[in-house]
Amino acid sequence: MTVIARYLRIALAPALLVAIGSLSGAMAQEEQKPKPAAKTAREEIKAFCANIADSARDQRYLLQKEELVKLQAQVDDRMSQLDKKRVEYETWLKQRNEFLQKAEAGLVDIYKGMPADAAAGQLNLVNPNLASAIIMRLSPRQSSLILAEMQPEKAAALTEIISAAGSRNAQRNPS
Repeated sequence: MTVIARYLRIALAPALLVAIGSLSGAMAQEEQKPKPAAKTAREEIKAFCANIADSARDQRYLLQKEELVKLQAQVDDRMSQLDKKRVEYETWLKQRNEFLQKAEAGLVDIYKGMPADAAAGQLNLVNPNLASAIIMRLSPRQSSLILAEMQPEKAAALTEIISAAGSRNAQRNPS
């Protein structure tokens, strides 16, 4: 029996190995088949979620971009308004400086030496802007004496011009 058993072992061993191999291969295939299906489902879920996240992110970016465009338009509008105000202010400042320079042409010295009643009579006849510029350049004491000697309506008009020239809240002042 030992010889027969040996022959059987030798003859049956390859068949047994083939059978065991095919069984283990079949079992391995069965185990591997569900795994790819499960892995595919997981990958599909991940891909679906990624696609939704990408779409949501893209939508969020579009909304943010639209908001930024609106804000940029508002900033541009405000900048143009500020530029207009700056131009108005520069124009006003230029006019004010020209107004003050008119009084520097030597007239101030002439009126400084005049008596108050004579200066008031002369200033009643000149342009109100020029008269107020001259009065602004005189000392407060001399200006008050001249204004006291002037006609009340003319003195009030000159006072209003002087006040507007020195006031930051004047109507001609854009700020």
